[in-house]
Amino acid sequence: MKQNNTNSIRYPKETDEKLEKLAENLRRSKKELFCQMVDYFYRCKKDPSDAGDEILKKELSSGISRIIAFIRQQEKDFLLPLFSDTAILKNASNSQKDLLEKMEHYLIEENKQTSILTKQNLQITNALKYLLSKQKEKEVLKKQFAQLLDDYIYKREEMGWTTSGLKKEELVNRIKQSLKNL
Repeated sequence: MKQNNTNSIRYPKETDEKLEKLAENLRRSKKELFCQMVDYFYRCKKDPSDAGDEILKKELSSGISRIIAFIRQQEKDFLLPLFSDTAILKNASNSQKDLLEKMEHYLIEENKQTSILTKQNLQITNALKYLLSKQKEKEVLKKQFAQLLDDYIYKREEMGWTTSGLKKEELVNRIKQSLKNL
């Protein structure tokens, strides 16, 4: 039985042992493993004789350099302005805080003054009410006194000069009693 497309390669026995161990570990045939290795090296263009794999190192290095450059650019574009804006906002916040503290102090003082003025206003209002009530009482007393005086004058004229002293004395006592009742 002849297989199509078969080629042979001669290699040392140690290499064959290594290839066999790899095939067992990966659970593939030696031929399949060999084909996959060739495909791998062909695709990634790696040189198997290059122990340090300089191409890979260069690619990793350039990739890392691009990432670092990107991060630095992002830092310049976003982080630095953000930090400077934060400092500006912090200064503005501190000045607003100072202003609010001054306003709070002012409002507390104004509240105290308002409280004092409210108490004084209440006292003045009560004093005015008291004065008005006393003035009304005074007006009422004046009216009552005027009525008593008019009554006394009227009764006195009615009595004339011929009326006895006893009646006159009785009229005076009655008027005095009315004045006491006021």
